Amino acid sequence: MGVPPLVWDNSLGTAAAGYATQMAMTGRFAHSDRSLRRGTGENLWMGTHGAFTVEAMIGGWASEKRFFRAGMFPNVSRSGDWEDVGHYTQMIWPTTQRVGCALASTQRIDYLVCRYSGAGNIDGRPVGFASR
Repeated sequence: MGVPPLVWDNSLGTAAAGYATQMAMTGRFAHSDRSLRRGTGENLWMGTHGAFTVEAMIGGWASEKRFFRAGMFPNVSRSGDWEDVGHYTQMIWPTTQRVGCALASTQRIDYLVCRYSGAGNIDGRPVGFASR
């Protein structure tokens, strides 16, 4: 038994676009302040401008599945480090229902931001017993 697929959310996409643009303008690659996006999770990607498709960018997050094991977060990685699967777990988090993503670029760098509602990667919560 799986969980339903994520549904696109324009407001999450707009918020993601704002933050991707901010990273491109400042050159600062870091997660946004959680207090400004309450209840919303976030995946970030950065790489050489034009070298990767959006599918490849998101595919990198999805490839973390190879290290994933179902369990109570943060004990969900075969490597022992939840950060090895953190993008993937946000993508499959059982209570996450909506997503919005955006890409912003400079002449040298692409920045992808995806925002998720509800937020995932919450300590002590189960993940992966029914996966996307």
